[in-house]
Amino acid sequence: MKVKILAALAVVALAVHQYMMWAYAPVAQSGPVQKIFYMHLPCSWWALVSFFVVFVSSILFLFKRNEAFDRVAGAAAEIGVLFATLALVTGSVWARAEWGHWWLWDPKLTTALIMWYVYAGYLVLRSTPMGRDRKALVCAVLGIVAFLDVPLVFFAAKLWGSAHPDGLARKSSGMEIRMWHTVFAGLVAFGFVWGGLLLTRVRQLRRQAELEAKLVWDE
Repeated sequence: MKVKILAALAVVALAVHQYMMWAYAPVAQSGPVQKIFYMHLPCSWWALVSFFVVFVSSILFLFKRNEAFDRVAGAAAEIGVLFATLALVTGSVWARAEWGHWWLWDPKLTTALIMWYVYAGYLVLRSTPMGRDRKALVCAVLGIVAFLDVPLVFFAAKLWGSAHPDGLARKSSGMEIRMWHTVFAGLVAFGFVWGGLLLTRVRQLRRQAELEAKLVWDE
């Protein structure tokens, strides 16, 4: 029921967000291509939230050794990599229009790409043939260590400077109030999507674990 509610809210919120993107938010100086920003930012933020969930769930698993936390970490990592991929792709399209290049090796973008590779490696580790308990333990450790790159991504522009906009800094953004409304509408809409995906994937992993346990018991 919770997933259905989140799915319904996501459909409505995404429809509202699309309307605000194209009919409510003004066209920026760079033209209509700037509107990809309203997709790029929510994907980026919810990717970081996903990896924070991996971090917290991994710590809880180490302390409690409850497989539920391992499943939450795995589900959050999958969704985080998905959203990070979308953020990198939309960011590249936007960069091509704004800067004339698909990619720049500046601190913000470089740390984001490293983060993507680290968590993609985390997912590869979760799919390796290894004992379930040992794999969960190793993944928990990696889930904690991998999070070290996340604050670097978030604060890269402030620490080292970047051609990339500095997050949601109001003073330096030059964005109109209607643009801010659209940004926050996107964060809410993608939040509903994120929540629905997370609950669905956790439920799938739990049922998969139950089926595997049943097969072992039958043997």
